[in-house]
Amino acid sequence: MNVVASHLSGIVSASFQILLDSGPYLLFGLLLAGVIYVSFPAEKIVRHLGKKSFGSVLKAALVGVPLPLCSCGVVPTGLSIRRQGASTGSTLSFMIATPQTGVDSISLTYALLDPLFTIFRPLAAFITAVFTGISANLLLREEKVQEAPAENHCAMCEGHETQAHAAEVHHHGPGEKISAMFRYAFIEFYGDIAKWLFTGIIVAGIVTHFIPPDFIQRHLSSGISSMLIMLAVGIPIYICAAGSTPIAAALVLKGVSPGAALVFLLAGPATNAATMTLVARYLGRGALAIYLVCISVVAVGMGLVLDFLYGLFDITAQAAVGKHAGMLPTPLKVASAAILIALGLYAFLRARLPEKSAKPATCEEHHADTCH
Repeated sequence: MNVVASHLSGIVSASFQILLDSGPYLLFGLLLAGVIYVSFPAEKIVRHLGKKSFGSVLKAALVGVPLPLCSCGVVPTGLSIRRQGASTGSTLSFMIATPQTGVDSISLTYALLDPLFTIFRPLAAFITAVFTGISANLLLREEKVQEAPAENHCAMCEGHETQAHAAEVHHHGPGEKISAMFRYAFIEFYGDIAKWLFTGIIVAGIVTHFIPPDFIQRHLSSGISSMLIMLAVGIPIYICAAGSTPIAAALVLKGVSPGAALVFLLAGPATNAATMTLVARYLGRGALAIYLVCISVVAVGMGLVLDFLYGLFDITAQAAVGKHAGMLPTPLKVASAAILIALGLYAFLRARLPEKSAKPATCEEHHADTCH
């Protein structure tokens, strides 16, 4: 019993330290997610993705990299883009770039890893998305998709406005936009990823506590073999970009090469059994094959490049892990961790409340006149 208690204490201590180190950066990333949500409505993104062309694939990847959507949210968004007339290539590009990274996971990467990894991760996601999209456009015959009619849907009203009001062009004031920004960032979006984030933190704590550094250094330290193992682990599991980051940091700290960790971060969030099923169903088996092959090939290739860069610049990844988080004052880290825990508990309880109790006021309740 004492041994079990000791292990539990060690796991909790390691997990909480990871939460302390990442908390301020994660809150900042969530705030940026709210800003993006208010500033770039989904319908505007859909209009700019275009048809079957290199430009549409490029735009889809550029939009997807910073966009705060997790694996579960990107599938319906991607299929909506497809229904709006986007090509298979641009749809796949968006569905890869978006879950692989985002403003929240980029800030978390900076907290738990180092600047080189932080810069290279979104770049690798962008390259993976563009390569897959171009491959799909070149290799697949495009099927005719009926373009959906344009809608004046207001994302900030969250679909609770009446049908008559939904057709009106309207405007929200600064106060409403700020309220929507915080609601989306810390209630809705964080509510979607909180379970996976804390799961990732706990798994990272288990890795930190149980796995001896010499084991990983002997078997998984570097090379293509370690990357293939990370690929095999990452493809079928369901994990978001933020939740996978603490696991990758813990693996690097134990001796896994940055390149192998990157492979896990690229494959894990972008692929899982549910996503693969939907891609095959709505985009075709050929699209699924291109999707999996391109992610696998580019992930391993980017992993090899990243390991080369660490060697070129003579950077020791293990020494750099968590260095930037250590520069922040302890009270700030403790306060951030407390906020994240409180918001996580709220998200857990909110998911179990009747839906009507969580609905915000409709747009009509905000505006007596026609909005403009």
